[in-house]
Amino acid sequence: MKVLSANVFTNALDDHFRDYERSSGNKVVFEYATAGKVKDRLQSGEQADVAIVTRPMIDQLEATGKIARGTSVDLARSAVALVVRKGATKPDISSLDALMRALKSARSISYPNPARGGAEGVLITHDFDRLGLTDEIKSRTVFPKPGHFAAELVANGEAEVAIAQPMEALLQPGVEIVGLLPPELQSPASLTFSAGELANAKDRTTAHALIEYLRSAPVQSALSSKGMEPGRQ
Repeated sequence: MKVLSANVFTNALDDHFRDYERSSGNKVVFEYATAGKVKDRLQSGEQADVAIVTRPMIDQLEATGKIARGTSVDLARSAVALVVRKGATKPDISSLDALMRALKSARSISYPNPARGGAEGVLITHDFDRLGLTDEIKSRTVFPKPGHFAAELVANGEAEVAIAQPMEALLQPGVEIVGLLPPELQSPASLTFSAGELANAKDRTTAHALIEYLRSAPVQSALSSKGMEPGRQ
């Protein structure tokens, strides 16, 4: 069974998927990319059995007939946070004004490149444009390479701070989460990750079984421990 998933789930549930394979006898092959890239690949007709992307993208895929109607479920909701290197001074981000001061004073900043279709990269860029920050921090912005996370650049010293989803930061040794960005910069709808069965799935029954497993209490608990909120059940 082939699953195309947004990068945020990379390595997050490996132990659970191994348990699922042992208990079900179904081999699961995961391929990760930005949510936008996953959507584009599926819209172009690539075969897969299950997709995990943001809720708005799942809805778009369902509208074009790529996701089988009525099969999608919300798995978890994420957020965006500020990340620094472990042991570094944590700036004040308790308000929008405080966050803007922190970003303006940072020597370098990393967040996902919006051109690659990452959900938080698109969201952050929209917010920075709205706040008039994009041009001011452009020369100090360091985008992660494809397949890598912004938090990695903080860990290896390429960036002083990063804006990332908590799950990504918690998977990266050597960094600490300062806190979630102020509510004005959060978008729960844009960062709700959902799963759906592909209309061209080789075995819809098996695809459905995997999605039900992703909704199970152990998996939802694991997602919660990694900084995400359980989705609607």
